Amino acid sequence: MTSPTIGSLRVDGATLHYEVRGSGPLLLLIPGGTGGAAAFDGVADALAADWTVASYDPRGMSGSHLDDPEAPQRVEQHADDAFRLLELLSADAPARVAACSSGAIAALHLLTAHPERIERVVAHEPPLVEVLPDAAEHRAMLARVQDTFRREGLMPAAAVFAAGLRRPGAEAADPPAAPPADPRAALAALPPEARARVERTMANMPYFLGRIVPSFMAYTPDLDRLEALSDRLVLAGGADSRGELPYRPAAFLAERFGTEFVEFPGGHTGLSTHPAEFGELLRKVLTLR
Repeated sequence: MTSPTIGSLRVDGATLHYEVRGSGPLLLLIPGGTGGAAAFDGVADALAADWTVASYDPRGMSGSHLDDPEAPQRVEQHADDAFRLLELLSADAPARVAACSSGAIAALHLLTAHPERIERVVAHEPPLVEVLPDAAEHRAMLARVQDTFRREGLMPAAAVFAAGLRRPGAEAADPPAAPPADPRAALAALPPEARARVERTMANMPYFLGRIVPSFMAYTPDLDRLEALSDRLVLAGGADSRGELPYRPAAFLAERFGTEFVEFPGGHTGLSTHPAEFGELLRKVLTLR
């Protein structure tokens, strides 16, 4: 893996950590969930053969620090962070953007707010609950997550959240594996890179579950504006996550807009589980005309 050039960018209320590889037109990678710039390590080098590839830790995650750790988080502000990176790294030309999960929600807002700066957006499984016909059911699930977090703590809340994302009936057909008797021993047995990834995930989880999930999954995009810009938008999901909550909004919007829906290898985390195949398809999708 090529060592990236590391930078920091001061934005309103935070300092962003970002990484740059390659040369050519800019491709901005926006991670979701508890991931940061490192979420794209498995694909960034290959993509850097064609583009200047920039990835970053969203504000509050890993190396991107908030001035006020208790500040509320808004999709609009996270999208503005991405815009500031575009202005820094590609001031004279529009860029391509690829984003996953909650990062894809920020990317969609970025497209509607600054379409002149965007050539193409690939949005993989943005969990836009509010566009779905059964949004009320999912709002209730998200409220249970936050209530569980307050009353019982992080891991019980994470379990409620994970169950709520799965397709109906999946819990019975494919119950989650029992946790190891000694999680610390299991962590110590992992290779260094995998152990570092798990440690980052756990460090970011309270912020993600307590601050990002409730605000991002309550966000409603401007659907008319998105439809008007849909020639620049590729909506995507994981082949293994059909029917699950994060998959459904992108499929729903593609049908509404009359645009192609692209299935990537793996499920919601296909970027991590199938990096080579995911990266190759991403390259093809980004270069569509």
